[in-house]
Amino acid sequence: MPREKLAILGTSLFAPEAVDIIEDTGEFDVSVFVENQDRTRTGEKLLGRPIVWIGDAGPLATDHRALCSLGTTERRRFVEDVEAMGFGFATVVHPTARVSHRSVVGAGSFLSAGVIVGANTRLEGQILVKNGVIIGHDTVIREFVTLSPGANVAGGVTIGPGTYVGIGATVLDRVRIGAGSMIAAGALVTKDVPDRVQVRGVPARIVEEYAEEAGR
Repeated sequence: MPREKLAILGTSLFAPEAVDIIEDTGEFDVSVFVENQDRTRTGEKLLGRPIVWIGDAGPLATDHRALCSLGTTERRRFVEDVEAMGFGFATVVHPTARVSHRSVVGAGSFLSAGVIVGANTRLEGQILVKNGVIIGHDTVIREFVTLSPGANVAGGVTIGPGTYVGIGATVLDRVRIGAGSMIAAGALVTKDVPDRVQVRGVPARIVEEYAEEAGR
């Protein structure tokens, strides 16, 4: 069977890593990158594939699905712009990831190598889960969340939309994290976190408040 064509959104440093993971699945043919920031990159190639400007990407929607490779929660606008063009979104799960058959992974989500997802957990759309992340049972990860390498999210946790969890951070059981927040690398989250704040430390404490979603 021919592999489905895939357009990668973004040309950042994470894009080649995303292609590696996608190639390991054997499910998709990455044929093009779509850029929405630096128009001078169009006409160039990345990993031998052409880079096209977002305004010229519409015709690709007829025979490509899309996947966003931006490693920050700023990907929301990019995804919404491409969705408005008629693109559907792929879901990529690396062969070494273990996702319970009782759990759900939404469209546009990307699960890298060594990820573990426990039972009765819901990952909503456009979630980026990087290498070695552990997500416990009965947890809800809302849309556009980023989980950085080695993050450990326990059971019964809820993480709100657009939140960024840094490398090696740990979130304990039954904690609720609000929307648009940032959990710093190595933080130990022992209690609920409100919307649009940054927490860091062991145990984690609020160190900054945001007017908008954290973004990075």
